[in-house]
Amino acid sequence: MPYAHGLKPGDVLDNDKLTQLFKCGNAGGMRRSKETNSLVLISDHTKSLYDDRWDGDICHYTGMGQVGDQDINYMQNRTLAESTTNGVDVYLFEVFKPNQYIYRGPVKLAGRPYTERQLDREKNLRTVWVFPVQLLGNNKQPTVTVDELEDKQAHREKQARNLSDAELAKRAKSSGSKAGTRRVSTTVYERNEFIAEYAKRCAKGICQLCDQPAPFSKNGVPFLEVHHIEWLSRGGEDTVENTVALCPNCHRKMHILDLPADIQKLKSRARSNAQTLE
Repeated sequence: MPYAHGLKPGDVLDNDKLTQLFKCGNAGGMRRSKETNSLVLISDHTKSLYDDRWDGDICHYTGMGQVGDQDINYMQNRTLAESTTNGVDVYLFEVFKPNQYIYRGPVKLAGRPYTERQLDREKNLRTVWVFPVQLLGNNKQPTVTVDELEDKQAHREKQARNLSDAELAKRAKSSGSKAGTRRVSTTVYERNEFIAEYAKRCAKGICQLCDQPAPFSKNGVPFLEVHHIEWLSRGGEDTVENTVALCPNCHRKMHILDLPADIQKLKSRARSNAQTLE
């Protein structure tokens, strides 16, 4: 597979570089190049209307055709369907952020293509072809970051919100019963448990944002969660001055909205906590 020379799984290309390397078109999710005898598959989670998903080490890739029922003999659907015998090399990329094409590696057809029901570009329910493909060699399902997975989920949530009730009902009814799975990498921060416990003690069972009692107790202790006002992932310090105790609802609110007014209130509470140490 000479035209993937120099690329290794995880490398990120922009669209111009991808087009130049594989000598293929610069648009679409299935890009055929006769010059390099290759087919580039792009699973674009930022704008694709397709339901590409991973299940273990298999990527279930939706075929070509945006309106109406798809035809397995149409253009690159046929190329991919016959890739076990036609000698065409197939490569897979994923996109989580615009113009960032993550190279996953060469793939092979891992099973018979099958059909399922999805919405088309005009939001009509139609039949699509799905191709199970698997990375070659020792490559397994690629690991994605939590941020990449959350970006994909946010895109899907936005798509769902933009559907009418009738369109949403059709999409929900046609969805498969098995959830996709991804390997996820994340950075774990080992917080100082003495600081965490101190914040909880200062709160005395009362959420330091909404000022309401903890919603329940665990082992006889009011249940509050520790929150770093400036998140550790953003460079925040694990100190008394940056740590408060919140009910689960407010903790979730801070990680979704992180409103300036709430931040200021929590900073004031943290300063009060710190002053008791003096």
